[in-house]
Amino acid sequence: MRLIVGLGNPGREYAWTRHNLGWQVVAYLSDQWGLPLSKKSLESVWGQGRVGEETVILAQPTTYMNLSGQAVSLLLSYFKLSPGNLVVVHDDLDVPLWRLKLVERGGPGGHRGILSIIAHLHTEEFLRVKLGLGRPPAGMPAENYVLSHFPADEAENVARFIEQAATAVDCLIREGLKMAQNRYHGERLPDAGEKG
Repeated sequence: MRLIVGLGNPGREYAWTRHNLGWQVVAYLSDQWGLPLSKKSLESVWGQGRVGEETVILAQPTTYMNLSGQAVSLLLSYFKLSPGNLVVVHDDLDVPLWRLKLVERGGPGGHRGILSIIAHLHTEEFLRVKLGLGRPPAGMPAENYVLSHFPADEAENVARFIEQAATAVDCLIREGLKMAQNRYHGERLPDAGEKG
């Protein structure tokens, strides 16, 4: 069984910000897999179903980003899962724009959602699918950058990036981490322009 958590902030004003890319990937997977996020409990909206041979729980925490660990620990506890069953999908400033990274462990890298999860689980040993944002423009604080919206002319790239990340998660579930890493780790979104 896998618990796949997409990180973000609740509320309409945050819905399409850079920091909510993880949420968007989970929403896309919900549609792709026909697995509705119809349950509202455990400080999350979530759904459960089968993907290939695997039982999967998809979840979006309804806490704010810096409290994500509360929701993740409640979900793991409820389903009697260990951190080894967890996949966290999240934005990352240290990964170049439009690139994916699939990793088994690591520190928070300044990401408050990941910091909260590590603090609650007392381990860094869980899978992450990192969605590259690149660094903010000179003079812009990182917090302002992640809470800003992508420019309108990047809408197509954002949609393609969400789709690519969802495809990587699907591969991870169906074929395992190594295969997903071989296909998607470090891959840059084709034809995404020179920016980032």
